[in-house]
Amino acid sequence: MSQYQDDANDPGPEMEMPAQELEEAALPETLPLLPVRDVVVFPYMILPLFVARDSSVAAVESAMARDQLVFLAAQVDQNVEHPAPDDLYTIGAVGMIMRQLRLPDGRLKVLVQGITRARVTAWERTKPFIEVGIEPLDEPEEPEEGGSPPPELPLEVEAMMRSVREASEKILSLRGLLSGDVVAILNSVEGPGRLADLVASNLRLKIAEAQDILEETDPVARLKKVHDHLGKELEVSTMQARIQSEAKEEMTKSQREYYLREQLRAIRRELGDAEDRHQELMDLREALEKKSLSDEVRKEALKQLGRLESMQPEAAEATIVRTWLDWVLELPWQESSKDRIDIKKAQRILDQDHFDLKKVKERILEYLAVRKLNPKMKGPILCFLGPPGVGKTSLGRSIAKAMGRKFVRISLGGVHDEAEIRGHRRTYIGALPGRIIQGLKTAGANNPVFMIDEVDKVGEDYRGDPTSALLEVLDPEQNFSFSDHYLNLPFDLSKVMFIATANQEDTIPEALLDRMEVIELSGYTDEDKVIIARRHLLPRQIKEHGLKPTQVRISDAAIFEVIRGYTREAGLRSLERELAGICRKLARRVAEGKPGPFAVSAQGVTKYLGVVKFLPEEEKGEGEIGVATGLAWTAFGGEVLRVEVSLTEGKANLTITGSLGEIMKESVQAALTYARSRAKEFGLKRGFYEDLDLHLHVPSGAIPKDGPSAGITICTAIVSALTGVPVREEVAMTGEVTLTGKVLPIGGLKEKSLAALRAGIKTILVPEKNQKEVSEIPAKVRRALKIVFVSHMDQVLELALTGPPRLPPKPRKAAGKSKAAPKTKPGTKKPDPAAKKTPAKKPTPEKKRG
Repeated sequence: MSQYQDDANDPGPEMEMPAQELEEAALPETLPLLPVRDVVVFPYMILPLFVARDSSVAAVESAMARDQLVFLAAQVDQNVEHPAPDDLYTIGAVGMIMRQLRLPDGRLKVLVQGITRARVTAWERTKPFIEVGIEPLDEPEEPEEGGSPPPELPLEVEAMMRSVREASEKILSLRGLLSGDVVAILNSVEGPGRLADLVASNLRLKIAEAQDILEETDPVARLKKVHDHLGKELEVSTMQARIQSEAKEEMTKSQREYYLREQLRAIRRELGDAEDRHQELMDLREALEKKSLSDEVRKEALKQLGRLESMQPEAAEATIVRTWLDWVLELPWQESSKDRIDIKKAQRILDQDHFDLKKVKERILEYLAVRKLNPKMKGPILCFLGPPGVGKTSLGRSIAKAMGRKFVRISLGGVHDEAEIRGHRRTYIGALPGRIIQGLKTAGANNPVFMIDEVDKVGEDYRGDPTSALLEVLDPEQNFSFSDHYLNLPFDLSKVMFIATANQEDTIPEALLDRMEVIELSGYTDEDKVIIARRHLLPRQIKEHGLKPTQVRISDAAIFEVIRGYTREAGLRSLERELAGICRKLARRVAEGKPGPFAVSAQGVTKYLGVVKFLPEEEKGEGEIGVATGLAWTAFGGEVLRVEVSLTEGKANLTITGSLGEIMKESVQAALTYARSRAKEFGLKRGFYEDLDLHLHVPSGAIPKDGPSAGITICTAIVSALTGVPVREEVAMTGEVTLTGKVLPIGGLKEKSLAALRAGIKTILVPEKNQKEVSEIPAKVRRALKIVFVSHMDQVLELALTGPPRLPPKPRKAAGKSKAAPKTKPGTKKPDPAAKKTPAKKPTPEKKRG
């Protein structure tokens, strides 16, 4: 037996006949009315009700105090919380409360049985519960179960009753609810009216339909209405069974999920939902016709749309084709943003956003000028090469801003899969286009400024080489028909302005490098950093830390102290971090209630940033024997490189430490060979090296080092160690050395010059063939440094050593410091080098030369 309630929904009733029929003769004239929401109660129907409304509880309590009889009327609108007389049907059923149970939450659970039909004749009262006057509806008498034999029924009525029984059995059978007890109950009912009430109480009828059957007093007419509803219900149940049967026929053991989709498809087809899919396909076709596409793209898109129309919606490939069509519709095949060709305004924007960088700005303005004269010009492929923190990425944003274009950035650092560039084939699950096509979709235009960051850090493995895929992207002669593996259609990239960034050039493949115009961005001088910090870095940090410009006063001398004492870089990132550290300290003081303003002087920097991290070079001591200062280029800018050489007694062994690469080790061999070839000029005896072990070390051993430009530095350190002549501390050098002592040109001269200036070095020795590159060094740096050009190792030794390299090495003493070696006249016999020891670190320097 199922449950109904007057306040909430419950499952439907089950077929059940009362144990015995109640007498209907002694019905009172007035009864409490119990409104029910979602069910129409028929005579002889037994069902439980949950009673929660206060008026309904009062009605039940009143009925229990009298004769346990109550009038059950259905609500016209079940959403009405407190029904009035107009919200209730006037015809209902008189019911007897057979049991009552009070629940802990105050609700009542009652078991009622319908007795007879009745009509409301008067509304006696509505507070605290509804009480109505009733009169039973006259119905023809029908035989009771187990009573006298029924009168013979007309054949038409008998046939209708049999049809109702059979239809009920079929419906229950389709639902899987048919049992012997149910069949016995159906066969035991002999009157048409009783049978109609029994079947109607178990049909899934709407309230209005069930009420219409309840109000019918003619048993035969009532049975006919039930018969009509049974026909509809049987048709629905048969259709449901057929849908399930069709779905089961197409299902295999490994396709249970597919069976559910087929069942849903069959239901949608019966409900007419297939029209929605048809409308969706029509919208796709209309969108493709309106989209500005090339003939080739439109032809392929319509072809795929035709395939989609012939597929089942639940097919796996249908989802793939639909996603592909969405990508085709969302890509900017021919949508371009309008260029803002105003040269002077573009120059103002570039100057506002970045300090210096004249070469890069000139190249951009030249491109804009040509673009203004020739709008059909292909976009350039630029590569900004420089150390981190010099503004490569932010410069790309400024270029897009100056041109009025969209800006897209992707980073290829650590990318190993070619599909990241070209996309995946559609056959793969979860396939997507590559980053190039995704970036263009994000931009919404086919001519954005497209920045490809960290192009020098792309790797390769078994999945392919992404740099090879970039060859087509960054080639103006090919990228007009770039083909992504996912789209498999040509996309025109010729209008895109590609800008690549890299920290070092040697890791970029030659074929890729050949397709790009490389523009080098060197590090900034200390004076430039002060200006940039004042204009850009400091205002940004003040804003980000919630401070006001009037609360922070940092002098230029303080910024210069931060640059010299706390940073050692070509870019600006460490400087900005240190300025952020000062702002954090000031923000805390403001938060503690001190309004400021706060002045930061050069002497007060240590108060905010602690002990100085980098000591000035002049505080590191005087020149040393066997220690030379070189200049190196790294991906992070120029660096100062120390080369140390020490001699010990041994058997002509050479030890090299400091994580040196193969090229640098070859430079050591070349420098040593040069020194041995000039032994006579240096005052060394024949075979001096046979009783010596030479150890060459480059500090910062955890950092790999390579390249030929330290050749003259290595050679100077070796000659200094062999002859005992110290190397001038204020001199740094760079250049490749040959076996004959020639000095060959090197790269990265600007970065190395900046590094020397940061380290406090006064003089640098540069290959003579690099003289043409000096013009690229900022004028402030050229004025601060003494740049000496050399073409041979003899010149280097004359300028770098404190005296002529004709002195024998000094013997190593057991303890204490050794004195400076006295000068010897030319031709004087030299002592045995095997017995010589390395002198102490601070010998009395010889007279400086050159």
